[in-house]
Amino acid sequence: MTKQGYHHGNLRQALVQAALLLIAERGPTGFTLSEAAKDAGVTPAAVYRHFAGRDDLIAECARQGYAIFADLLEHAWNAGKPSSLAAFGAVGRAYLAFARKFPGHYMAMFESGVVPNRTPELSAQAQRAETAMLRATEALLRAIPEGRRPPAQMVAAHVWAMAHGVVELHARAAPGSRAPYDPEALLESGIGIYLRGLGLLPPDS
Repeated sequence: MTKQGYHHGNLRQALVQAALLLIAERGPTGFTLSEAAKDAGVTPAAVYRHFAGRDDLIAECARQGYAIFADLLEHAWNAGKPSSLAAFGAVGRAYLAFARKFPGHYMAMFESGVVPNRTPELSAQAQRAETAMLRATEALLRAIPEGRRPPAQMVAAHVWAMAHGVVELHARAAPGSRAPYDPEALLESGIGIYLRGLGLLPPDS
């Protein structure tokens, strides 16, 4: 890309895209702001018109990632149709699909050390994603009598952690390698065991 200095058409987003590629290749701490500027085709000095530093740039990558993530979770939930159970499974699969398709965003969100409350804009998008997961969990738990119903936030956190573990261990294998288990099948079986423990699925025959 030819350097265009301050006349770059959309410098801010070009820097975000450059950073996302670098994050996916090297991790959130594996590149410098100067390298992101070079890949975006601008001088390092131009970066500071938009970002205070690398962490600020990564936080914007995370904000955009959470916005995409929330959209995917909300679409997967789709008001619980055709059933809360089916929609809940779709939400879990959406988590894996997001991590696979948007690795730079995913790593900026969960592996960079940037906290969601860093900015109001980042916090708002992170909250949207959490709300989508919580809404699905609350609907599913309505099948359990109120006196025996676990806290929805705890169940959502358990499932979120399970999906995150599948991503880290099995869904981000190097290109050309073969993961020991299919990530979707692994997550589905794990959620199934968990939901059987809650009485939301019948025991295996």
